[in-house]
Amino acid sequence: MKGPVFFLFILGQAFYGAAQVRQVRDIFPAIRTRQLNEALSSGGYLYSGTAAENLTLNPRTGENLRIVKASLGNPGFFVEALRIVPRREAGPLQIYNALQRIRSLKKQLYHSATRDRYMPLFPDTVRIEGPDRIRSFLPDPPPALRLPPENRMYVRLTDANFGHCYYTILLTAGTQAILCRITNFKTVNFGPIPVMRENTFVSLLYIEPVEEGLVVYCLAGAEVSNFIAKHVNISSALSKRLDVIVAWILDGLQ
Repeated sequence: MKGPVFFLFILGQAFYGAAQVRQVRDIFPAIRTRQLNEALSSGGYLYSGTAAENLTLNPRTGENLRIVKASLGNPGFFVEALRIVPRREAGPLQIYNALQRIRSLKKQLYHSATRDRYMPLFPDTVRIEGPDRIRSFLPDPPPALRLPPENRMYVRLTDANFGHCYYTILLTAGTQAILCRITNFKTVNFGPIPVMRENTFVSLLYIEPVEEGLVVYCLAGAEVSNFIAKHVNISSALSKRLDVIVAWILDGLQ
């Protein structure tokens, strides 16, 4: 096999390898049956650890979408979450376009225990021009026709509990998945009390279509004061926000 025929064979093999869809255990080879069952349930799998503990799932994301605990910096604690949504067909381009719909995030509801009703977790969501132009609002772009390798955007999410929150979102595309890195570029407050100083919250959201459906894996870490740690259930707050974000992504894939 020589010349053009050999070249076409190699090209075909490379395309076949890139197009193959993985299974959940290809990404999480050490996942336990209990963890997998929880990930397939409506509540998903959730684990909260301290700075001294290790990740429980250790995803093998591959390519340039590597996820390790060190990606969070040095947080006081971290939260690891996994949802596997069955029978959801979508490719990286569709996932990318779903993550571009920032304004539609405000439509997602959560159940408020204190008010005993469903209400928007983010009453207002808007894309902004940048950290130095937080009052300059931008529309969401039209759906992309081609997948860019990387895209950075800045958003203001008006949180039901924490007020205006400002984040940098970096989307990185692989051949099979999308990695979304979210970092706060301004301090997050609970009323007059600072909860997380700027650049002390990092969330990595990894989304990949698999044979079983759609994997949504989240690793988030934050540095919070002892006062906040005692009075605010940060793990629950992050889990609640992940629920809303997962629902928002799935809406965007319909």
